Amino acid sequence: MVLRVNRRCLALAAALVLLAVLVLRGDLLDRAISVFKASRRLPIYSVATEEKKVALTFDAAWGAERTPRILEILRENDIKATFFLVSFWVEDYPEMARRIAEEGHEIGLHSTTHPDMTTLSREDIIWELEENRRIIEEVTGRRPWLFRPPFGAYSDRLLAVAEDELGLVTIQWDVDSLDWHDLSGPAMVERVTRRVKPGSIILFHNNGKHTPEALPGIIAYLRSQGYEMVPVSELLHRGEYYIDHQGRQVAKPGSSLEVKPR
Repeated sequence: MVLRVNRRCLALAAALVLLAVLVLRGDLLDRAISVFKASRRLPIYSVATEEKKVALTFDAAWGAERTPRILEILRENDIKATFFLVSFWVEDYPEMARRIAEEGHEIGLHSTTHPDMTTLSREDIIWELEENRRIIEEVTGRRPWLFRPPFGAYSDRLLAVAEDELGLVTIQWDVDSLDWHDLSGPAMVERVTRRVKPGSIILFHNNGKHTPEALPGIIAYLRSQGYEMVPVSELLHRGEYYIDHQGRQVAKPGSSLEVKPR
């Protein structure tokens, strides 16, 4: 009887030790997260890469008075960024939308009316995206294939319609500058530079109160650390990929197919 109890105690102890090792290594947590996430589609938050490349992205929905200075800073530093434009912003500021395109920046979709698209029907999602693309193409001559949901809100249905039916690639971010929160310039610099890593997608807004103040310091830091700033499409892996539980786009070994708009 004592022998049986001891064996059970030893087995339990061994199991606890193994559990502790797995938790410390992060394996168990990663597996649990992977199982939980497996049933939910994810957009691209960042790119898994050893190359020191990042993408600067700007959402445009309200206001434009600070956009010219942002474009000047990007031009002075020879940087091309990605701008996600809402239809009513393009209609309110067509000259600014054209300038963004003419200066060589990438343009992505950001919806027509800036709703929470997780609440929309399939038909309304299609209208929001197709109308957004129609207006952008009409004003700028560009036909976007990247899409960022308003508020960063997404669902399986939204991603299925946007990606499977309309051929878009959905882009989020892994570094939020919090310029929409009126963070000061120095605070934004500290926040972004502390979080950035190879493959990061950084979120700004075209009319953030202190964004023009923060950008030069962020750019200077990134350059000092050997980073190249590129549009999102140049950051993405140009081949077959999967998205891991952290939202990172991971290239499949041996892949050679290019990521292209459909």
